[in-house]
Amino acid sequence: MILEIKNLSCGYGKKLVINNFNASLSSGEVLCLLGPNGVGKTTLFKTILGSLPAKSGEILVDGRRLREFSRKEFARTISYVPQAHTPPFPFKVIDVIVMGRTVHVGSFASPGKKDIEAAEKALEQLGVSYLRNRIYTEISGGERQMVLIARALVQDTNFLMMDEPTSNLDFGNQVRVLENIKRLAKERNLGIIMTTHYPDHAFYCDSRVALIKCNNKYLEGMADSIITVENMDSAYGIHTQILTGLYEGETIRACVPVKSNIESFHVESN
Repeated sequence: MILEIKNLSCGYGKKLVINNFNASLSSGEVLCLLGPNGVGKTTLFKTILGSLPAKSGEILVDGRRLREFSRKEFARTISYVPQAHTPPFPFKVIDVIVMGRTVHVGSFASPGKKDIEAAEKALEQLGVSYLRNRIYTEISGGERQMVLIARALVQDTNFLMMDEPTSNLDFGNQVRVLENIKRLAKERNLGIIMTTHYPDHAFYCDSRVALIKCNNKYLEGMADSIITVENMDSAYGIHTQILTGLYEGETIRACVPVKSNIESFHVESN
């Protein structure tokens, strides 16, 4: 499937935040929304999710206007992982994940064996089956993020939207979440849109990038072509370098702030 954003303009009231934005995403791809604070990443995110009406332009899924989808059709097409979530009651992890099956359960029905099996499979895919009977409010931030991803997975959609999925996580949990994002896009053929403050995340996920700058300027393309010294410097107002190295035959890249020119680095494989 293909999700297309065509000439999309959005904002609040009379204030225009994003103007004539264009991007596309196919199943199996990751699209990172990058840019400094205040340029409209969250506004764009809310508009795609339908919580904020577009001022003009279209969002299409396989050529069909997303605004024409019923609520159930939308929920079966796009799932959402919020930046943070704490339920008011101490639910078990398995119950939190099964909530993602709501769209597949009848109006007066309860989740059945099939729904519980789907939740258990999602936990297994993410490598956190040990959390099954833990209390959601008592697990770590990294574990909660995995549970929220599992809940979105059991919704069984074609596209997944993630709002800063590594926010407030330590380095190890950031890598674990990113590794699952990269793997799930390929293995489940998911189209994933995520906001992030870190250009390196786009490199790590080998993703497409929409770099939103000030004054309604943006660039869209593969990470290697968009995350450049010139583009990072102009978007964020700092001096950067793109470092390139080789690890076990694979090219790795990093975007770092610098005070002086750094041409390259090399990582030795142990």
